[in-house]
Amino acid sequence: MKLIVGLGNPGRVYINSRHNIGFAVIKALAKTSKIKFKKDKNTLSLKGRGKIAGFDVILAMPLTFMNLSGISVKALLEKYNLDLGELLIVCDDLDLNFSRLKIRASGSSAGHKGLESVIENLGSLKFARLRIGIGRPQKSMGAAEYVLASFGKNEKKHLPRIINDACACCLSWVSEGISQSMNIFNKW
Repeated sequence: MKLIVGLGNPGRVYINSRHNIGFAVIKALAKTSKIKFKKDKNTLSLKGRGKIAGFDVILAMPLTFMNLSGISVKALLEKYNLDLGELLIVCDDLDLNFSRLKIRASGSSAGHKGLESVIENLGSLKFARLRIGIGRPQKSMGAAEYVLASFGKNEKKHLPRIINDACACCLSWVSEGISQSMNIFNKW
């Protein structure tokens, strides 16, 4: 079984924010795979279980805020007795150009508070992560304000393609593994 967790912030005010692109990818995967979400108080998440590319998969969105995402991720891994090799985290990345995808088998948080929480709670850097580039703010806007803001009008035109590409990367990770996914998606 595989676990794919999208990072974001719960609540209507954050739905269309840059920081919630991880949630958008998980929702798109669920829609195409006909996976329904249920609230799970024990894992502090919305989660759904089903098949993707013929494999058993759990899709989840933590109901903690971004900076506490690791609490939910750890609870999900423990509940389903999964190891770190069966985990993929999907999140935004300020350091990647807008729309660029980068999947890695491990690594640091690079300052991403959600990833910092996951690393801290799991006690390891060795889990796969798919970072989706949201670009950097202009000098007049701080990073925190930028990630919590909605995508701009021009950016919104590209979101369906970006989310579709990220879903394809997740499907590749499930069916082909991390190495093949890195070979395909990190070249884009």
